[in-house]
Amino acid sequence: MGMVLGTIERIWRYPIKSTGGESLSEAAVDVRGVVGDRLHAVRDTEGKFGSGKTTRRFRRMPGLLRLRSRYAGGDVTEVPELLDPDGVPVADPTGYLRRYLDRDDVEVAREGAVSHFDQLPLSLLTTATLDWVRAAVPGVPVDERRFRPNLLVRTPPGTPPFVEDEWFGRTARIGDALRLGFERSSERCVMTNEAQQDLPHSPLILRAIAQAHDTRLDVLATVTRPGRIRLGDTVELM
Repeated sequence: MGMVLGTIERIWRYPIKSTGGESLSEAAVDVRGVVGDRLHAVRDTEGKFGSGKTTRRFRRMPGLLRLRSRYAGGDVTEVPELLDPDGVPVADPTGYLRRYLDRDDVEVAREGAVSHFDQLPLSLLTTATLDWVRAAVPGVPVDERRFRPNLLVRTPPGTPPFVEDEWFGRTARIGDALRLGFERSSERCVMTNEAQQDLPHSPLILRAIAQAHDTRLDVLATVTRPGRIRLGDTVELM
């Protein structure tokens, strides 16, 4: 038996990229990641995807994080529902987004040849690191939604923050079948500061991470063997 890193406390899927996601009790994971994760995105006529930043592939579209997306009934073969800032499903996601963003050149589009992921298929964050962020910005509401991980891992008491760095280059088992290869961490951007639902805007979050850990936070992973994950599953180094 390998070293136990912790247990799965929360599972997140984001059906429409850059919107708030859905918390799951279990999920299938394949080589692309959590099945259905970021399978759709808000895309403009230049083929750029809505995000909190502007790059070669992404276009900044402020306000997307105030929305949420989910698969009605859990059916990932269907177009996901889009929920307005009050949590009410909208009838026509593309039409709503054009009004909400005041742009007539956007649509909800399924992933094609260009990946919707910023980097690798899965992001994991530990409660040890999340607790450090909370302590670093007292008075600012912080939970894992700021960092949009797929898996929040409950680590044992006394685990140091940024322990994820120690996992790079290692393989882990989750549940009966799932195997992950831990690769590197995410470089954080202004999205960590953005307002979403009940979390207000705050520039202090990214500033704290930049000063303490070179803007890096979480561990990114590839999927070496597909499987299922459930709340309470053990994460074990192999």
